Amino acid sequence: MVSIPRNLLDLTQTPHAGYHWDGSSRRFFEGWYYRVTLPDCGQTFAFMYSIEDPIGGKPHSGGASQVLGPNDEYLCRTFPDVQKFWGSRDVLGLGHWGKTDLHTQPFYLLPAEFEHHIQEGYQATATLNQGVIRDPATGNYCRWQYEIKPVYGWGNQSSLQQSTAGWLSFLQLFEPGWQILMAHGLASGWIDWNGKIYEFTNAPAYSEKNWGGAFPQKWFWINCNDFAGEPDLALTAGGGRRGVLWWMESVAMIGLHYQGKFYEFVPWNSQVEWHIQPWGRWQMLARNLHYEVELTGTTHLPGTPLRAPTANGLTFCCRDTMQGKLNLELRELNGEKSQIILKAQSFLCGLEVGGGSWDDSWQFR
Repeated sequence: MVSIPRNLLDLTQTPHAGYHWDGSSRRFFEGWYYRVTLPDCGQTFAFMYSIEDPIGGKPHSGGASQVLGPNDEYLCRTFPDVQKFWGSRDVLGLGHWGKTDLHTQPFYLLPAEFEHHIQEGYQATATLNQGVIRDPATGNYCRWQYEIKPVYGWGNQSSLQQSTAGWLSFLQLFEPGWQILMAHGLASGWIDWNGKIYEFTNAPAYSEKNWGGAFPQKWFWINCNDFAGEPDLALTAGGGRRGVLWWMESVAMIGLHYQGKFYEFVPWNSQVEWHIQPWGRWQMLARNLHYEVELTGTTHLPGTPLRAPTANGLTFCCRDTMQGKLNLELRELNGEKSQIILKAQSFLCGLEVGGGSWDDSWQFR
């Protein structure tokens, strides 16, 4: 058995990097999201892994791997056997075996061993993402293997990293929990999408996760770390309606990493406003004592429906594009005056809406 490299326990490891399931039979899911953006060809690959009710024997017990590929094309494969899933409690590390000639409990394999023994499945850590899935109905497939050099976790460089949802996320008050694992990294390797091979070196990479026993009613998400002329800039923003004990609350946040510094706009230190259309336009404005940030994301593309864990299992309940346009402006505040310290633009921004009740735009101030 090969253990996950311990050098992952460095200053880029965030809280909540490990697997959260406590072994109980309560309703539970955990999901992971890895993304690599390929600026040279204007494409993005997003890999989504999930496990539900890992105790087994429940109506929704099982796992899945989804890939959002070039031009927002989509591939999904389910892995019903929860016994073939593994996750590390201490560091970021997980995997799920489908077809394999191995007859042991699943564990982390060296990449060459994985490729030799696993005909279908995946494994992922803070420095590796590897897998293969096929759709038996269409014959479409994806194989991937790339290494990752983390640059930003979630917080200032060379400091202890932060919980995305603050210290309360250590308690089971807020569900689901949400953690950006790596706001920005550099990926090198290859992806084989139905016979077309994409090779890349130091491409912008990103990862996040969520977990819990309850599910948000409604949410939105904006994410980008490929900006024109700004290689050291990473943005993640999002919001939703979620349960806190016995009530529902609407919350949102914006996090920026830029030139080694973390700009955090969260409910406990900032005012956050948003105006999200059912599809096509995402607007956010956040202000704290020292800075103000404004975001506008737009798309004319239809987006791709994706599955996400819900109270009723893995269902199509969100819509994404990885080819959104984003305008970002960061301003420093000095009394009544403000000074622009950053203006940036991207045409490879991830945009998402999810959950129910998207008949009208969602405005919150």
